[in-house]
Amino acid sequence: MKPSRRQVLKALGVVGLSQALFPSWMPRMVFAPPSVQAQDSSNEHDILVVIFQRGGMDGLNTIVPFGEGAAYYDKRPTIAIAAPDGRDTSAIDLNGFFGLHPSLRPLKDIYDANGLSIVHGAGSPDPTRSHFDAMEYMERGIPGDKMTGTGWINRHLQSAAWENGSPFRAIGMGTLLPASLRGPISALAMKSITDFHLGGRSEQLSGIQNTLSRLYTLPTTGDMLETQASSVFSVIDMLKQFSAIEYVADHGATYPETEFGMGLRQIAQLIKAEVGLEVGCVDIGGWDTHDNQGGAQGAMSDLLSDFAQGLAAFNADMGEVWMKHITVVSMSEFGRTAVENASAGTDHGRASCMFVMGAGATGGVHARWQGLHTAALDEGDLAVTTDYRDVIAEILLKRVQNTSLETIFPGYTPNLTDIIASR
Repeated sequence: MKPSRRQVLKALGVVGLSQALFPSWMPRMVFAPPSVQAQDSSNEHDILVVIFQRGGMDGLNTIVPFGEGAAYYDKRPTIAIAAPDGRDTSAIDLNGFFGLHPSLRPLKDIYDANGLSIVHGAGSPDPTRSHFDAMEYMERGIPGDKMTGTGWINRHLQSAAWENGSPFRAIGMGTLLPASLRGPISALAMKSITDFHLGGRSEQLSGIQNTLSRLYTLPTTGDMLETQASSVFSVIDMLKQFSAIEYVADHGATYPETEFGMGLRQIAQLIKAEVGLEVGCVDIGGWDTHDNQGGAQGAMSDLLSDFAQGLAAFNADMGEVWMKHITVVSMSEFGRTAVENASAGTDHGRASCMFVMGAGATGGVHARWQGLHTAALDEGDLAVTTDYRDVIAEILLKRVQNTSLETIFPGYTPNLTDIIASR
């Protein structure tokens, strides 16, 4: 028997349908099942922007423990960052012990205004040095667990007390949906708002819409497929409006012309459009610096410059009014070895550092610092002294107003240490 359209669509599944019918430049949506109630946005909780620095960022050269003296410098004879001495190539003093990498200079004014908090020695308690496993564990929010199919952000959205039916409730900037967004609550992954209509694709888009309309013209109404079709068309129509207007950043902000910079720029555009965005995820990769990592200059310096310029532009663009309702948090799956290797780089390590930007930041460097002497290291690496879930949990509790921490991080009781200011 020839299968019906309904049978074909159900066999494909919603994700398969998206992949089969939409070209690569179209957005991808993961839809909630019909049993999941639509949610409504609230202005009583912060918008969360989550940045994942994929590849394992070297926290020791990002937030430089120059106060360690030889315990730091002897381990890194060619890549260490000089102690603050006024030169552009030396660390930027934060508190007499820790300093910013010189490429992070755009963040210094935000730090001085207490709009930026830094958590050093942060990471996952799972000891894996595998990129894939470490990222999956961190995004699931359950280190060591390979069975759970949902991410911590999706569980947050599912357990939130408010309701928000916007198709833009959660967005990952990229071609694939981050693991943290996987789960029963609808989330959207898209490469670019502006690319959505470039290259004469509007005609192709129109054809795809017509095809989808015919596919979704079924004998019955009100079923899951019809609901999903409506969501797809809603996203398409809204993106048409966004792309028809050239976005101009406020307050003279200039985003770097990089994938990371453009991702933050589009998150800013969606926030200002007030389309119901609650969580935006942006990745910045390339941190796996095994070879020729560089010190004040080089590969890692370039990445940090992109990172700092992007954050500074986003902070300036959103301005004081918007940033009162936004919390930005960054993380990496692990840090690097304390000792540089024979290739003038660093290998997979343990702890790194996290950044928190926004009104929830309390300023300063927060660290349960044990030093870099051999006895304090974890198999030669900077030990994890702050579980990354503690930082996220405090943001969710104090800024995003979600108290369901046992659902978001099952089996874990966060240690809240007042790194984050309450709303």
